[in-house]
Amino acid sequence: MGMIFDSCVWVALANGQLDPMTVTEAAGEAPVFTSVISMGELSFGVHSCADPTQRAMRAAYLRQIESRPILPVSHHTAAAFGVLAAAVKQAGRSPRPRYNDLWLAAQAIEYGYALLTLNGSDFAGLPGLQISVLVPKPQA
Repeated sequence: MGMIFDSCVWVALANGQLDPMTVTEAAGEAPVFTSVISMGELSFGVHSCADPTQRAMRAAYLRQIESRPILPVSHHTAAAFGVLAAAVKQAGRSPRPRYNDLWLAAQAIEYGYALLTLNGSDFAGLPGLQISVLVPKPQA
């Protein structure tokens, strides 16, 4: 089974807030994928950064991530997204602030992959989603 990294995992790795060994241990032998949704979020982070040095660092990191396998959005992803958004709405919450998270979850469900995140509560209660929540360990 594969694993999709939530955008927050990539950001925490880039910022040095997450020990790479913690992520490696969590992924184990599973192939790791990046969502095209996360690529959009990370690209936004590059282009919205006002500091030129920080922007260049973010852009370089984004290029590294782009070299990894990236999962596209398909009509199956869209169908899974619709089910998840409806489930969130039926639970009395608005799906709008969580759209990107719901798209990531939809991809994980479509492919049968686990979703690795630091923010388990963002994905709580989503039917059919296998989630793996990272608890950051202090870096040595």
